[in-house]
Amino acid sequence: MNEHLQGVQSSAAGEQVSVLFIADPGTPAALAERIAEYLPQRLQSRDRPGRRWTTCVRRKPYLPDEQADFADVIDTVDPSSEAEDIVVYLTDLPHRENTLPVVADVSAHHLFALISVPGVGGVYIERRVRTVTELAIACVLGEPELIPPGAARRFRSAQIEDGIRYFAPSGLRRLRLLSGMVRANRPWRLVTGLSKVLVGAFATGAIALATDTIWLFADTMGPWRMGAATILSIVAMILWLILDHELWERPKSPTERDRSVLYNTATVATLVIGVVILHVALFCLLLFTTCLALPPELLSPVLGRAVNFSDYLTLTWLLASIATVGGALGSGLEDDAAVKEAAYGVRQRQRIEETKNRSNEVR
Repeated sequence: MNEHLQGVQSSAAGEQVSVLFIADPGTPAALAERIAEYLPQRLQSRDRPGRRWTTCVRRKPYLPDEQADFADVIDTVDPSSEAEDIVVYLTDLPHRENTLPVVADVSAHHLFALISVPGVGGVYIERRVRTVTELAIACVLGEPELIPPGAARRFRSAQIEDGIRYFAPSGLRRLRLLSGMVRANRPWRLVTGLSKVLVGAFATGAIALATDTIWLFADTMGPWRMGAATILSIVAMILWLILDHELWERPKSPTERDRSVLYNTATVATLVIGVVILHVALFCLLLFTTCLALPPELLSPVLGRAVNFSDYLTLTWLLASIATVGGALGSGLEDDAAVKEAAYGVRQRQRIEETKNRSNEVR
């Protein structure tokens, strides 16, 4: 450790400071690559001109659990064994102190920073993580001039046993953390990840399209009933995915209840976004199929009037709701691993698997 400290101090005289980014696979790794590319330029503009910055990135999940103590994380990562001067670890596991979301733990003694990406929220992620990274490096080196403007005021800090802890900005903290967790799950991947669901849903809609009774239903149901059918179909698929593939976490003790509520809320939000995107994708596919396979000359005699494009939209609206229910039934054909891979980020899947293994060992 002393060699690392001396290296950074000599770098301040005109040599170089090297920063190693260790990142969980997925979003943190992608962020680390982009931040590492621009970090030397950003720090150089506010630093002594004689100092040179170098960065490198390693993809490896070290953090065993989001509840691990900072001291345990330091022991696990062992930054003193690295050749680089400063080690910054980016994880997509959330970190909290009681109910306060934590964005970073920093140890100047160990030249190490742990940054929780979900703590910065679900929007402007790269900019916010970059700001927290620069704030952490400034804290490690003890050089306030490296702190981005307004960052110290925005991220409240507190002294902890092994360093300094930075919290998420005040105002909607829990919502910010929840949005960050949902963003880490990448809900838009649900459409491509559940191929059997998409195929089953589209097949259900295509079969329903061939029934003239559905044409009459679409013409007479009205927007309120159609809207209710859409909501019920989306809720049905979400419930089926949660129950059939055991995506709901049950707390083993009262101390785990608050954490389970947070993770279950993130799961529901992820599935709502993913299923809505799936529903929109089905609507577009079925609209194209309806316009292609159902000419006005065939639809008009059944409805007893001339048809226009709004009739195709209304019919497709109903077909998409029916297809979504069919997709819920088709989700039973997917194995649990495929559903979890589509619904969760890499570290969230690992956390669930590790929790399940620990529960089996206890039994």
